[in-house]
Amino acid sequence: MYLEELQIKNYRNYDSEVLEFKDNVNVFIGENAQGKTNIMEAIYVLGFAKSHRTPRDKELIRWDCEYGKIEGRVQKRNGPLSLQIVISQKGKKAKYNHIEQRRLTDYIGALNIVMFAPEDLNLVKGSPQVRRRFIDMEIGQISPLYLHHLNQYQKILLQRNHLLRELQRKRTNENQIMLDILTEQLIEQATKIVQKRYQFLDMLKGWAVPIHQGITKEKELLEIQYKSTVHVSDSLDMTKMIEEYNEKFDKIKEKEMERGTTMAGPHRDDLVLYVNGKDVQTYGSQGQQRTTALSLKLAEIELIKAEVGEYPLLLLDDVLSELDDSRQSHLLNTIEGKVQTFVTTTSVEGIEHNTLKNASLFDVHQGTATIVK
Repeated sequence: MYLEELQIKNYRNYDSEVLEFKDNVNVFIGENAQGKTNIMEAIYVLGFAKSHRTPRDKELIRWDCEYGKIEGRVQKRNGPLSLQIVISQKGKKAKYNHIEQRRLTDYIGALNIVMFAPEDLNLVKGSPQVRRRFIDMEIGQISPLYLHHLNQYQKILLQRNHLLRELQRKRTNENQIMLDILTEQLIEQATKIVQKRYQFLDMLKGWAVPIHQGITKEKELLEIQYKSTVHVSDSLDMTKMIEEYNEKFDKIKEKEMERGTTMAGPHRDDLVLYVNGKDVQTYGSQGQQRTTALSLKLAEIELIKAEVGEYPLLLLDDVLSELDDSRQSHLLNTIEGKVQTFVTTTSVEGIEHNTLKNASLFDVHQGTATIVK
């Protein structure tokens, strides 16, 4: 798949812009704060119906405008596809081939995207929340049902935490019965989420491990483990997993009521990444951490291709300057000729690679992008 045309209106620092792209590499060059990342973000929002930079949609609307709009024409193997996202003060609307989608979960997955930005280097050394978001965003692209379970889980989690705060102040039989009901509902969604995460990570390992070995010239072995707050594993069936969750919540029930919060579940799980048997977050060098993050991102590309039958778009937002020559070359060699890629950079000088030599170049200046090659 590839993005053939992007139209943005009243978006960030853009008034109105129409951009046409080739199916290879498209590079946006310009000084900082000119709007390069805003174009990348617009493409990302077109795919995910949300920004990777802010949870507040209103920030995406151009100053003093009532709405912002992103439209894209996508070419897929089974034909063209039209996508549209409109953001207003009242909310957000998504259209797929000119038909408004009632739920965003029905929209996400039409345009598959892998983004690699400097903050993604925090995938290894950052908080568990960063790694959970990585898992959730990628599974969501290939499994809309996963997003449904995740949304249900988050709604129940909010209700349960609210009830636990009430129980913290005053315990009644009625409240405790309600807690048991919410716990049962939470477990139902939690087990489905965790089971899907195990399946996804098993697939991810199949790509990430050999990619990592290739980057390190067979010197390093990458391991990926799921760290659950409940004593479960990928070998358990759903019935056994539910039993383990019930046992865990029975054990921590008093403590949860004392603290007023849910202390176990997918919202507190994590990934642990090992290189040559050592936790790379704690003991890995900066180079090892970056190689691990790069391996995971490149593995994402191949996993999506294997699952949906087409390569996703790749967004490289100011990341080439963060990688040394060796990792840069490996990244560019991997994508060459098969993945439509969007790159932002202040300069292409010093990057000697055929992939960029044959790229389309856009000059970005004060909210205007002009093709120069």
